[in-house]
Amino acid sequence: MNITYIIGVIGAFLVMVVGMMQGGEDGFLTVSQLKNFGDGASVFIVIGCTVMVLLASFPVSQVTAIPKHIGILMNTKRFDPRAIIDQLVELAQIARKNGLLALEEQGNQQQDPFFKQCIMLIVDNNDADQVKEIMMNDIEQGSARHEGVAGMYDKGSSVAPAFGMVGTLVGLINMLKGMNMDDGGAGNIGGAMGTALITTLYGCVLAHMIFGPIAQQLRQRDEEEVLCKLIIVEGIMSIQAGANPKFLREKLMTFMESKKRGEDGGGKGK
Repeated sequence: MNITYIIGVIGAFLVMVVGMMQGGEDGFLTVSQLKNFGDGASVFIVIGCTVMVLLASFPVSQVTAIPKHIGILMNTKRFDPRAIIDQLVELAQIARKNGLLALEEQGNQQQDPFFKQCIMLIVDNNDADQVKEIMMNDIEQGSARHEGVAGMYDKGSSVAPAFGMVGTLVGLINMLKGMNMDDGGAGNIGGAMGTALITTLYGCVLAHMIFGPIAQQLRQRDEEEVLCKLIIVEGIMSIQAGANPKFLREKLMTFMESKKRGEDGGGKGK
């Protein structure tokens, strides 16, 4: 569970709501203040127009996969470099004892498609340079797809404030059209102006408290996945070259931050 994301988003909303409640008598928080920030038309314009622009800019399958994207960013344990290193060291031990062909069974049991493909490529005794080329191309293409998904949220983050301004303009136009000095219309300018500006508020909230953090979190998950895949590539190539399991562990641990290497506690492959 991505606790920092949850705390950050919920905390931002709470801070905003508390700020909205300011202004009561004697400086106390007043719940009734919140009604000043509610407007159905503003919500409809900002969210509706933003979603429609995303549909116009990206494939429907990508837009409808938003719940899947949320699940990905919430799962901070999906990519575990240390567990992958342990698996590679174990594969190196098997290969040194029984040869590369003995890895086929391990490959068939592997749930990660990328890891499985890498194992099978060396089991089939393919050229090392070609194997590495295939694996690196897979990493590059996967990262490009992930960047495209994060780009959708960047797009949402950029257009939401724009439609907030559109809603504000719509509100101002309606306010000015409805002004009638004889009927006391000028006395309603303050309330009408406040309603118009609410749309801008909604656009900023949607952009910077929803779309922005999602895009950043998805890029972070992509970096974690790329790191794990690079470890797999380096480990598989070393196994094909007949690397010593203990040396392989030390080599792969260099992919991790220095402060995290000491947490290994010995591991496997000694």
